[in-house]
Parts: sequence; structure tokens; C-alpha cells
Amino acid sequence: MATDQKFKYFVITYPQEYVAHVEINRPDKMNAFHEEMWLEMRTVFDLLSTSSSVRAIVLSGAGEKAFTTGLDVKAASQGILFSPSDSDTARHATTLRRHIVEFQDCISAIERCEKPVIAAIHGYALGLAVDIATAADVRLSAADTRFAVKEVDIGLAADIGTLSRLPKVVGNYGWVKDVALTARIFGAEEALRVGLVSGVYENKEKTVKAALDLAALIASKSPVAVQGTKELLNWSRDHSVQDGLRYTGVWNSAALQTNDIQSAIFSQMQKKKPTFEKL
Repeated sequence: MATDQKFKYFVITYPQEYVAHVEINRPDKMNAFHEEMWLEMRTVFDLLSTSSSVRAIVLSGAGEKAFTTGLDVKAASQGILFSPSDSDTARHATTLRRHIVEFQDCISAIERCEKPVIAAIHGYALGLAVDIATAADVRLSAADTRFAVKEVDIGLAADIGTLSRLPKVVGNYGWVKDVALTARIFGAEEALRVGLVSGVYENKEKTVKAALDLAALIASKSPVAVQGTKELLNWSRDHSVQDGLRYTGVWNSAALQTNDIQSAIFSQMQKKKPTFEKL
């Protein structure tokens, strides 16, 4: 298996070949995050990113109530934001900036992960949940999901990824400003309509199953092709078309030399399921 390492706040299982299922595991607190959790999550995705036994990942929340309700406000009230400082403003700001950057990096570990990540979302998905979901590659939702970009309700602008990624995911700045400025709750059908999620399912169980089925399908493809596709899509999202074409040309000048192309073509000709070496 990819890793036998045990984690305090995350459970990793391997329900199908080359598929990892990561569960946020703090259901008694509705999977709310504190600092130890987001640091641990970075470790989880960094490990899975380089595991040759994993080709696709499903991320979900344990319990029936929430994917995650976001930041654990009680824990945050005892952290750096509320800690008195003897430093001058510039020095205290430097400390805060370093803290924010590390927090951002922990969430970006999902996007940075070489393997596609599918978020299976249910129940409450508030604040940090949207940061996490938009860092994933594909999002599926249960019909009961209640989303919110919640940060303005606690006196801050979302700073861990939502304001940067959500507009690019849905392609609609007006709608993003609506939900980000009001912190209003919106449901799964609205999320589907604007393109935040790719599918809505009856309940959590069916959402997770759909995510695992999708992960298994992705995992059956060439890992060279899949990981290259994720890399090139993410690069092209943040660069011009010409930059994307140039980077793709450089990338594929190496990737096209894989044996996977020959295996895939011959398997199609022979009407057989291809198999690919680990990457």
C-alpha cells in the first residue's frame, strides 16, 4: 500500500487498486480544522503524491453532518491571531504573514499533489471547506450539502485559497462576489448550476461511491497521461494560451516517449484492457 503511516485526524484506506480514500476524521467536531490538522493534511497529500501505488484520490469527511465546518473558531481564538505581541507592527505582521503562507501551503498540497483529487462533499461545507474543495480537481456533492464562503461573518477576507481559486473554477466573478460578500448559504443544485460541482447525488453514501467509481476509472488510465494532464491543465489555467502550448510541448517531448502509448493503442486494437507500469 501507499503508506502504512497512521494519522491522528485523517484515515487513509485503499478500497480499489491504485485508489486512495482520505477521510477528514474529526466527526465529533464536525470535522472543523485546527493547526495540527492542516499540517497533518499536507503530510498526507505529500505522501500520496509520490506513491507509485496511488493514481487517484478521493477526499471526504467522516460522519453524517459535515464535510467540514471550516476553521475551529475556539482553537483559533487561542492561537496567533489573538496572542498579544510585544513586537512592533511590521514584525508582528511578518509573523502573521508567515503563518498565513504556511496555512495556504497546506491547502495547496491538494492542488500540488501529482494525483487527481476528487472531493466528495456532504452536509455542511463552510469556509475552509470551500478552500479545500477548490484545491481539488473534481468536486461531487450530496443533495444535502450546504456551502458557504463564511469568512466575512468572522471579520476577515478569505485568505487560504477561495478568493483565488473559486472564480477560476466557476468562471463567474459576479456570483463569487455574491457568495463571498454575503456569506450566504447555498445548496448543491446552485453549486451544480454554476459549475462548482460536477454532479449531485442523493446522499453521502452515493456521493462517495460515485467519487470512488470516478477515481477507479481515472486510475485505470496511463499514470503518465493522467499526471501530465493534471499538471498541464493547472499550468494553463494560470498562464496564457501561448505559454500553455509551449509548456505542453516541452512536457510532452519527454512524456511521449512512454511505453504507455503503445500499450494503450495495442490494447484498443485487441479490445483488451490495458495495464500500465507504476509511476
